[in-house]
Amino acid sequence: MNALNSLMDGFGTALTPLNLLWAALGVLLGTAIGVLPGIGPAMAVALLLPVTYGLDPVAAFIMFAGIYYGAMFGGSTTSILLNTPGESAAVVAAMEGNPMAKAGRGAQALAAAAIGHFAGGIIGTILLVALAPTVADLAVDIGAPDYFAIMVLAFIAVTSVLGSSRIRGLASLLIGLTIGLVGLDQMTGQQRLTFGSLQLADGVDVVIVAVGLFAIGEALWVAAHLRRGAAEPIPVGRPWLGREDVKRTWKSWLRGPFIGFPFGAIPAGGAEIPTFLSYVTEKRLSKHKDEWGKGAIEGVAGPESAASASAAGTLVSMLTLGLPTTAVAAVMLAAFQQYGIQPGPLLFEREPELVWGLIASLFVGMVLLLALNLPLAPVWAKLLRIPRPYLYAGIMFFAAVGAYAVGGEVVDLVILLIIGLVGFGMRRYGLPVLPAVIGVILGPNAEQQLRRALQISDGSVTGLVNTPFAVTVYAVIVLLLVWPLLARVVVRRRERVGT
Repeated sequence: MNALNSLMDGFGTALTPLNLLWAALGVLLGTAIGVLPGIGPAMAVALLLPVTYGLDPVAAFIMFAGIYYGAMFGGSTTSILLNTPGESAAVVAAMEGNPMAKAGRGAQALAAAAIGHFAGGIIGTILLVALAPTVADLAVDIGAPDYFAIMVLAFIAVTSVLGSSRIRGLASLLIGLTIGLVGLDQMTGQQRLTFGSLQLADGVDVVIVAVGLFAIGEALWVAAHLRRGAAEPIPVGRPWLGREDVKRTWKSWLRGPFIGFPFGAIPAGGAEIPTFLSYVTEKRLSKHKDEWGKGAIEGVAGPESAASASAAGTLVSMLTLGLPTTAVAAVMLAAFQQYGIQPGPLLFEREPELVWGLIASLFVGMVLLLALNLPLAPVWAKLLRIPRPYLYAGIMFFAAVGAYAVGGEVVDLVILLIIGLVGFGMRRYGLPVLPAVIGVILGPNAEQQLRRALQISDGSVTGLVNTPFAVTVYAVIVLLLVWPLLARVVVRRRERVGT
């Protein structure tokens, strides 16, 4: 009941005319940027992060929620019409959505994706309302050793799950942790990696890191490959679904959230795994198995619903524990830090208006997303025709303006370019970007919690494993590290037995 009362207060905040305007603007901007090729939700949020500098925190995060979900829908549009996923979570949408579009059913594919996002977002947000306050209450009792263990879990999970190899994931994480070290030591005041520069004494702003790695790195990478011919988008009319389509998709829309939400809440879970799981589930349950790979509408509806619910799941970890489980959550955590707000178990007590206004705005944003984007789908499809050179020149310009707005220092532009070159190099050698961003954000906090835990135990390493919660988390970490090795051994033994 307390959660429901708080949610009603949140609706009172979210439904003010000004906040409704910010929500609608966020949905439109997010969709418009998310539709453009190669730009996923994380890059959209990072690019628009500096735009919210002058806003009230509540209005800023309501706008961010709209950008987040709008960009996810936009990424689906790109996947379906161009077969070019803006992010890894949109890969599955292309598997059935693009064949549907080529067969002249692009409108139905877009409608299935849009309603899937709506259903997944609404159900995921209901689960967020039900679970987040409980998780926050439990998290209040978590101490320094437990927090450090959770952060180590996030580091290990994000390097294991993403990228083509663990080594590359670990290399990306180390790059982020190194950038996070720049500045003054929080406890001793000692300068670290500042090279004698006073401008670096405060460290590198997380916004600059996010914009540099995502926007500048991606723009440079695409510019290096502009000689390759760009794909032509498939024309689309107004999205609509017939009675037969609805009959085939409604169960998929309802199943997706219960696959997506739990994975979104797990550190480094993200939407990649649940979208594939949803795809496999729908394929197994489908009565039209001959259509799979040629344009089965369930293969769009289920995964898109799972992806949207996963986004709501990421907010559970971010709001209650201060842990970003996806690239977008990492950028949003940077936005919290920009306003001097620390997400965690006490956030629900200290900033109730902000938290419940944000959660209520998710419901509002979902309705706006459906109402605005179904009629505007043909307009978004036309955006795909913008020539790549103009598109990425614009991204570079907005990224530079945004980075300069952070501190008004020219040195910020130099740092942005350097980090952008690092991002370009990471893409060149197959290093995932998310571990680096999480390393920058969580690295200093993990160091602080480690020092606190060691101080409490008078420098004894046993102080890191002196609680049941920490021991459980470390057991999960060991399982994450050992499981792939065990799986290989089992496969090799089966192969030997087979021969």
